[in-house]
Amino acid sequence: MATEIEVKARVHDSEALYVLLHKNAEYSGAFDKEDTYWNFALPPAMPILQIRLRREKRIRADGTAVSATLATYKNKEVRDGIEINDEMEFEVNPGPEFERFLKTMGFKPGIFKRKRGWAFSRGEITAELVEVEKLGWFLELEILADIAEAGSLEKTVAEGKEKILGFLTVLGIGREAIESRYYSEMLAEP
Repeated sequence: MATEIEVKARVHDSEALYVLLHKNAEYSGAFDKEDTYWNFALPPAMPILQIRLRREKRIRADGTAVSATLATYKNKEVRDGIEINDEMEFEVNPGPEFERFLKTMGFKPGIFKRKRGWAFSRGEITAELVEVEKLGWFLELEILADIAEAGSLEKTVAEGKEKILGFLTVLGIGREAIESRYYSEMLAEP
């Protein structure tokens, strides 16, 4: 299981940031992601179990197109606006059959999210400039770390956070732009 260290920041000028990302990172391609959060209600004292089913279309930098349906479960935590998530993700094929399986198991579709944008990489950082329907533009910076290989969770998170915040500075994005809420929380708000 990978540990995801992620920051998302609100973006006010997506065109200028797109240019800056091209200057400071390697372009990986464009994408369109549609997420449905499937929920399973547990007894009241327990949290809701949630699985994200993502339909993803990517056009790589070389022009080739790929599509996939991914199922993801995250054990989520936010520390000072930084998401620290233990993530399990795997491809499901065919996607509609997996949806049928989820329904059979008692899961119900919940929040829907669509985001489109461009992906870049800078060292171990993945950067995505995304437009989230109904929410606007964001920059997502992420490092996937294998804690088993790295040793200490706290040390790995601290180092990842430092690298991500450093790249935010390079891009001229202040800490006040960091959004600590999950997209699903923002989309659930009235």
